[in-house]
Amino acid sequence: MAIRITTLAERPEFAATLWDMDHTWQRFMLEDPVADQYYALVKTAYPDHVLVADDDAEPGRLVARGYMTPFVSNGGELPDNGWDGVIQSGWLARAAGRPTDAVSALEITVRRDLLRNGLSATMLAALRGQAARLGHRELVAPVRPNLKHLEPHTPMSEYAFRTRADGLPHDAWLRVHVRAGGEIVKVAPRSMVVAGTLAEWRDWTGLPFDRSGPVEVPGALSPVHCDVRQDHAVYVEPNVWVRHPV
Repeated sequence: MAIRITTLAERPEFAATLWDMDHTWQRFMLEDPVADQYYALVKTAYPDHVLVADDDAEPGRLVARGYMTPFVSNGGELPDNGWDGVIQSGWLARAAGRPTDAVSALEITVRRDLLRNGLSATMLAALRGQAARLGHRELVAPVRPNLKHLEPHTPMSEYAFRTRADGLPHDAWLRVHVRAGGEIVKVAPRSMVVAGTLAEWRDWTGLPFDRSGPVEVPGALSPVHCDVRQDHAVYVEPNVWVRHPV
């Protein structure tokens, strides 16, 4: 399999099929309202910040995609509201006509049938290369550790810095970042926030949401807070900030 990775600006024909690729994202993860500020503008505002990959055996069919967003660094301090924070920063700067001075990765998604083939690491390297071509000296990323959902009650501050005997991170996706030259900096304790009525959460997850308290939801990195009397539930996802020199 020979992978070709380009920007969406170079291959705009992928704009119509960006969302068609079979993926493993949980339904509730698509309900973060801040995402609408970014993804609605991808095709027109950020095509040079989006990478698309296809295979020479199936040209024109996505095998992976990667997203970045420009944002305002505010002196280099990475925001506690991680993923949501950099999207909001970039969106507000664009709306006000102010320049941005930093870039953050947002997502790397590999087609479901091609997982565990090293494509995530390939896409990460490509994002770093594109960040450099855009004139940046580093790429930051609010990383979503891919095994954290197995330990939803473990604080991210503990999980993120757990290492194996060889000194590499316990988490497989964090290991990919560190092996690529990234440095784990800190936790973004409220990187994404998804709120909904109990009916919405039942629709998103298939779970009853009929008792107040923490609810373990498959794929969630921390429990969802459910309040039956108030008819709502809120998921606050922690991520891990990683810096990559480019």
